[in-house]
Amino acid sequence: MLEFFTEFPELGRSDLSAFRQGIDEGFRAFSRNYGAALEAFFNPLLKFLVWFEDVLIDAPWPLVILVIAALAWFGSRSWKITAGAIVSLLLIGVFGMWEDTMSTLAMITVATILCIAIGIPIGIFMSRSNRAQSIITPVLDVMQTIPSFVYLIPVVMLLGIGKVPGLIAVCIYAIPPIVRLTNLGIRLVDRDVMEAADSFGASSREKLFGVQIPLALPNIFAGVNQTIMMALSMVVIASMIGVRGLGTQVLRAIGNQYLALGLMNGLAIVALAIIFDRVSQTYGKRLQSYREARHD
Repeated sequence: MLEFFTEFPELGRSDLSAFRQGIDEGFRAFSRNYGAALEAFFNPLLKFLVWFEDVLIDAPWPLVILVIAALAWFGSRSWKITAGAIVSLLLIGVFGMWEDTMSTLAMITVATILCIAIGIPIGIFMSRSNRAQSIITPVLDVMQTIPSFVYLIPVVMLLGIGKVPGLIAVCIYAIPPIVRLTNLGIRLVDRDVMEAADSFGASSREKLFGVQIPLALPNIFAGVNQTIMMALSMVVIASMIGVRGLGTQVLRAIGNQYLALGLMNGLAIVALAIIFDRVSQTYGKRLQSYREARHD
């Protein structure tokens, strides 16, 4: 009797082993049956990612810096942030990390575009249905709390190693913030504003694109900002399954105990994160100020 209180009741070793083997065999069977079809489905994505990476690497470096500086200025309207972006990219190039940085930039850009294209419609759907929100929110909770390494296991079993499995792992890890904040931003739109739109006879589509999304833009942009930051942190882990870029060098530094190599590539990732963060935050604040000025 006392054993019941001192020994936790658990499955026997053979039952537990059979349970694990059942899950593994089921997933392997799924991978054998549908792996080729999934690879064919993601092939256009792979071609686009490779093309974009080649464009960034093969383009003249002054042109790449000029384009990034122009984007930084357009987003922030700040000479300090623009100058900081230019100096950071020049230092990255001087220290021999240009190609790896361009590969990382291509991965982050494509992952962010995918997250926005998938996440915003899901967030809109959640905002329009309480039932959808009650179903999707626990899924997002699980996605945000599972250790990032665990994402790599099913992706590798399905698609092997390479750019596409890495991109999928990055997207799964980074998409929850854009979904949550799109849903939150639309739900926070003032009821009086919606009633005014109703009184003018606006259709559901007109209310969504003419009222709710414009007013929710600061929140949506905060979600984009967090998505970019999470994608940057995941890209280092995705290097374990063959994603080229700064993460590969960090992994190499860990394996060989190269302190300088690890620090330099880590700081290059930090520089990219700061550029993305400052530009997107400043752009979000400008949107907020513009909205408040229009209301005044």
